[in-house]
Amino acid sequence: MASLKLEHIKKVYDKNVVAVHDFNLEIQDKEFIVFVGPSGCGKSTTLRMIAGLEDISGGTLTIGDRVVNDVEPKDRDIAMVFQNYALYPHITVYENMAFSLRLRKMSNEEVHRRVCQAAEILGITEYLARKPKNLSGGQRQRVAIGRAIVREPQVFLMDEPLSNLDAKLRNQMRAEIILLRKRIDTTFIYVTHDQTEAMTLGDRIVIMKDGYIQQVGTPQEVFEAPRNLFVAGFIGSPQMNFLKAKLVKEAGGKYSAQLYGLSVPLDEEKCAKLAAKNVGSQDVTLGIRPEHTQLVFDQTANTIEGTLRVNEMMGSELHLHVDLVDGTSVILRIPTLDLTEAQRAGLTYGSKLRFTFPEKVTHLFDPKSEESLLF
Repeated sequence: MASLKLEHIKKVYDKNVVAVHDFNLEIQDKEFIVFVGPSGCGKSTTLRMIAGLEDISGGTLTIGDRVVNDVEPKDRDIAMVFQNYALYPHITVYENMAFSLRLRKMSNEEVHRRVCQAAEILGITEYLARKPKNLSGGQRQRVAIGRAIVREPQVFLMDEPLSNLDAKLRNQMRAEIILLRKRIDTTFIYVTHDQTEAMTLGDRIVIMKDGYIQQVGTPQEVFEAPRNLFVAGFIGSPQMNFLKAKLVKEAGGKYSAQLYGLSVPLDEEKCAKLAAKNVGSQDVTLGIRPEHTQLVFDQTANTIEGTLRVNEMMGSELHLHVDLVDGTSVILRIPTLDLTEAQRAGLTYGSKLRFTFPEKVTHLFDPKSEESLLF
């Protein structure tokens, strides 16, 4: 097992195309780190530089106490699991898992011990005599992970290992990776574009966009306190709603947000943060997550009104797509248990509805810089 340190890592391709800009991150021994972001953000390129499959254009990469910028992949003591499994089709599962160990001239007894142990951990012992073509996608992915486990590396690298699986199998394999991590207890670096995988797997998440780190934090930190509009919109499903609002500084260090005729007093913690930064009255982008919205059926209450365009029945909740008076669209996530039969029946296309939200779950962003005003 080992810690890693990436200092000012940069990747430049031909014609001065910069794929990764000034990437700085310290990864602790036995930590599970997830790189997440949209396609083309630089997450897989960064992983491949750690693996040695891409040259590092600038900066320093340290694994343990050794700088490995110019060390060959085979000498970095890492193991990588690819998206497409990369299994040898003409040999058995056993031989696929044993292949790298035989290259090291390991004894037959040790090879057998490691392969059988990994197969037991992954539940693929009964498939050892089969060839990859006779396995399902999930079974092939287990073999690919097993081939990495037998090497007992300092660091596991996983590049979107579940993206080729269907939704049900992806959920199952995600749970198995969580259990696997507890059993082998080593350092993991995992790449995905799926924020659900990132939130459920990672001790910390590295959110990337256009080759830059946007935020690093625990799943709870990036969900509850996104640093900018991109992170706020990327983490969470459906994504956060963004509304134009006016931040008003009041007497005694108090603040409120005003939008669509609704005045929302901010809680003490937010007021203290804004006052500490000497933020004055200004236009803001107010963020509110769909699950934090609340339908209001009292016509006299202080609420925001909109027109229902789409009602998605999701089983335990409704996803209501609502247009506001200025054309802004928002999504409300409403638990079905909170509604009476009559209330649910009234949620039809074109109907008017009212909603509000608790002040403690609001997020405030500068419309120009797109940075959070609460950091």
